[in-house]
Amino acid sequence: MNMKFPIRKRVITAIATSVLILSACGSSGSESADTTTAPEQSLKIVSLSPTATEMLYAIGAGDQVVAVDSLSTYPAEVAPKVTKISAYEPSAEAILAYEPDVVLISNDMNKITEQLQSVNSHKITVWTGAAATSLEDVYKQITDLGALTGHVSGAADLVKSMKTRIDTAVTSVKPSMEMSAYYELDNTFYSITSNTFVGSLLKKFQLVSIADGAEKGNDYPQLNAEAIVKANPSVIFLADTKCCQQSTKTVSARAGWSGIDAVKKGNVVELDDDIASRWGPRVVDLIEKFADAYKMLMPASASK
Repeated sequence: MNMKFPIRKRVITAIATSVLILSACGSSGSESADTTTAPEQSLKIVSLSPTATEMLYAIGAGDQVVAVDSLSTYPAEVAPKVTKISAYEPSAEAILAYEPDVVLISNDMNKITEQLQSVNSHKITVWTGAAATSLEDVYKQITDLGALTGHVSGAADLVKSMKTRIDTAVTSVKPSMEMSAYYELDNTFYSITSNTFVGSLLKKFQLVSIADGAEKGNDYPQLNAEAIVKANPSVIFLADTKCCQQSTKTVSARAGWSGIDAVKKGNVVELDDDIASRWGPRVVDLIEKFADAYKMLMPASASK
């Protein structure tokens, strides 16, 4: 999905807002409207969360999905159910046209919960899976969706598989030396600190964000080119290859960046924007990318 930068900036803001909401509520998954629904297997679900959509299909609940928002484009089987319902300004009228029993959201954009409660003719469950702050949040959301949809065993199998792959990625590397990392959210240098969900995944491999402490109280600060060059990160992760068409080549061409260790040594890692911004089943793919990146750094670190 190619997003123009203003929309990309809204995504970054929404992520930060979701994390704050999650911290305040103390829960990663909740039913915020009436919980009386049809028997699990007959549920009609509208998902306005790309992450939740991926979770549903991964646990075997894809057949219960009747519609998804415009950003839910994975897995491929969801294509016929992608609608023009906006993830940023969802319309209750558009949602109700699908007569859902359950609506899944990651945050209450456009006060959609209130909209649905005020106009729906039958009781709808609004389930909120806010942005994860830990892997435990991810596992809980998957487990909750399994219970909600009647796919308990599918959810348990998925969680088990994810844990196994993550343990394998971490133990295969056995990270022992701290290295600096620059994680780029867009080409205006928004980044993340180690306090974020992605930051916590980087720390599993002793990769520490150069954005730490850049802006007090903000875990999604906007850095500047000079500060990044001065920080001289050992590895650069590009989470803006789709939205902003960034690549190893474009980074290498930036003024002054050719002297950065990560650029000089070829340690620039191109990520899939969607995988990098969601906390669903494919978070394992992201973790494995981090493991590969640390392995790439090992020859240099071992020689010091």
